[in-house]
Parts: sequence; C-alpha cells; structure tokens
Amino acid sequence: MKREYLEDKEKINFKFEQTKEDFIVDENPRSFTEKGNFLILRVQKIEMTTWDMVAAFAKFLNIPAEKIGYAGLKDKHATTTQFISIEAKYEKALKKFKHPGIKILKLTRDKYSIRMGDLRGNHFSINLFGVSPIEAGQIEKRALKIAKNGLPNYFGYQRFGRDENSIEQAREMISGELHIEDAKLKKFLISIYQSYYFNEWLRERVILSREENDGKFMLLEGDIYLSDEGKLFTPKNMPQKDFEAHKVVPTGLLCGRDVYRARAKAGEIEEKYDDAFLYDKGLRREALIFPTDIKLDYKNNFDILNISFTLPKGSYATVFLEAIANKNFTAQMLKPHKKK
Repeated sequence: MKREYLEDKEKINFKFEQTKEDFIVDENPRSFTEKGNFLILRVQKIEMTTWDMVAAFAKFLNIPAEKIGYAGLKDKHATTTQFISIEAKYEKALKKFKHPGIKILKLTRDKYSIRMGDLRGNHFSINLFGVSPIEAGQIEKRALKIAKNGLPNYFGYQRFGRDENSIEQAREMISGELHIEDAKLKKFLISIYQSYYFNEWLRERVILSREENDGKFMLLEGDIYLSDEGKLFTPKNMPQKDFEAHKVVPTGLLCGRDVYRARAKAGEIEEKYDDAFLYDKGLRREALIFPTDIKLDYKNNFDILNISFTLPKGSYATVFLEAIANKNFTAQMLKPHKKK
C-alpha cells in the first residue's frame, strides 16, 4: 500500500515519534456563540484516545458516552487539545472533575452540541530527530513548495491498523465471506475499504502527474471539484487558474451509493477503484490539501528540527512528513528515540 508523492527527490532520513513531548496536536474548532444549553470544554489529554477521554467524562458524570459530543478522533500517543460538548446542567459537577491524563483548559457555551467534523482543522507541532543543518534547509524548502503546489491527501498509515492488514478483513466482509455482527467494527471496516481504494486512485493520479505534468497535480476532463465555499461541481472548462489560487480542488471517490462520480478521462481512472454495489453512503474527498502556518525551529546542537503547521480536518500530519522525506512511514518504524 505505497503512497507516492508529486516530487520524487532524494530521501531525507529524519525520524519522529508519536509521544506526548514530541507530537502535539491542537484542534481549530468552529466558532461558538458563548450562550446556550451546551457546555463547550477545551480539553487537553495526554497518552489517551479520544474514546478513552470521553469514557472518563461519561463515567464521572454517570451518563452515556453518546451524550458527549466531539469533533474528531485524536492520536493516543501525543499531547492533544480538543473540544467536547456536555449539557450545561453538569457545569457544577464538572468543577470537581479530576483525571491524571485530562485537563480542562477552558469552558464556554453554545446553542448546539459538537458533532463529528465540527472543526476547521488541526495545528501540529512535531519534533524531527537526526536532522543536519543542510537537511533542515532542505526540509524547509520542500515544506514551502508543498504548501504552494499541494499535498496529496492520502489516508495515513494509522487508518489501516498497525500491520495494515485490515483491508483483507474488509474485503472478506463486503464479499460475504466473513460475517461480522458488531456494528462499530462493520462501519470501521467499510471506511477502511473506501480509504484503501481512494489511496490507490490517488496514487495513480500522482504518478500520472509526475510523468506528464512535471510534478504538479494534473487536472483531467471530467474531474469533480470542491469550491472554497464547500460545493461540489464539474466545470465546463478546466479551472486551472482557480486551482492554482487554491479556490477549487479536485476530489476523489470514497465509493458507495448516492455520490457524484467523475466522467470522461477522470472517470476512466476512477472507475478502476470504484464499487458501485457497496450499499453504504459514498463521499468525495479532496485529492490535495494545502498546509498553512508553516514554521520551523532548528536546535542545531541537538540535530532536532521542530516543524509546526496547520492542516484541514481529516488530513494526516504524517502524510505531510512523508512527502517531505519522500518515503513511507509505518507504525513499526516509529520506535522511541533515546534522548541524551
């Protein structure tokens, strides 16, 4: 399941770790009204999954976990800040909440509970180890070029499990060879199935762009675009100028029902990674995203480069690091770094 990138340059062999000190994620939420029947908590968690954090609040308040809203799932092996919503009637009880891995940083209110996807994006701060002064310059140059030309919006290795073998289980379930009763597991495996074929589609489009468009993502007749206003459309003419201005972006298929499908040349490629018989809802996902707020801080005496940046929701920081390094990472590769 190899991920290819738009520039096939020499590899940069830095290392990084998903630890609480070296991998920090802050959620950029939607705006809040500061009035209403829901408490909005800005929460910092350390070495916990989002589900574990939600379960801790649910247990303390003696309520079902479903009563707690959250916008996205955050990494366990990191320090992460995110927003959750709880009914305002629990405000007094929450003043007594204590947990070794959770800290309530701020509290406000809103008219609505938080739902999955209710965020603008995520800001990351990640330490890269084993970086020479020359490599620090190369990393900065590549990062800024990716921000201009776009980052292929692959699902990262985390999506597919530690051994990346969940796709086989998903195929067996969808073909009817494997029966699974657990509704959550079924939903998870379907998302794996959709994500895998999106990645394979994107890989082909990236290779085509490298071979025929000098490493810039190649727009094709029949592509379906997402506007900066959040609307899907197929233009009559190729929107190259709007694409270069980051006003529109081509999308790829997460196969399923009730979803627009590409046509013409774009449709010929997309069809190879489609499953029109999958009953679950299909979606379109941006083929490219554009990292912003990129800052680098090089600790010369320790060969450590801190890189910080913001990505849209649903995108993977590790994919950005892969594009910079020009190599794929896996969960098995991220072994603890021995600090001096």
